[in-house]
Amino acid sequence: MKNVIVILGILLIGATGFAQNKNAKATIEVNGVCGMCKERIEKASIQAKGVKSATWDVSTHQLNLIYNEGKTDLTKIQQSIADSGHDTQDIKAKDEVYENIDPCCRYRDQEVIDDHKND
Repeated sequence: MKNVIVILGILLIGATGFAQNKNAKATIEVNGVCGMCKERIEKASIQAKGVKSATWDVSTHQLNLIYNEGKTDLTKIQQSIADSGHDTQDIKAKDEVYENIDPCCRYRDQEVIDDHKND
C-alpha cells in the first residue's frame, strides 16, 4: 500500500512537470508606419506556428509577443514578418517583397515616414 502511494505521488509530480506553461513573452522591434502595417505585422506574427498573441505599436515599433517555445522561436517569427515585407530587429525583408507592400506603408522612404508623423 505504501508503495502504491509513493508511485502515485511520483506520477503526479511527473505529470505536473509536463503540464508546465511553455509560453514565453518577448518584445521585438519591427519597422512600419501605419495601421495597415500593424494589421500585416500582427497577421504575419500569428501565422507563425505557436504564436498565441501579437500586438504591434505604431508609434514605438515594438511588437509584444506571447508564443509557445516548444513550437517556435523568435527567428521563425521574425522570418514570417520579414516574408510579409517588414524589417525586424534581426531580419531584413527582401527588397522584392518590400516593394510589393502598399506605397503608403513604405517605411524605408523618409517622405512616407514624414507623411505619417501627422497621423
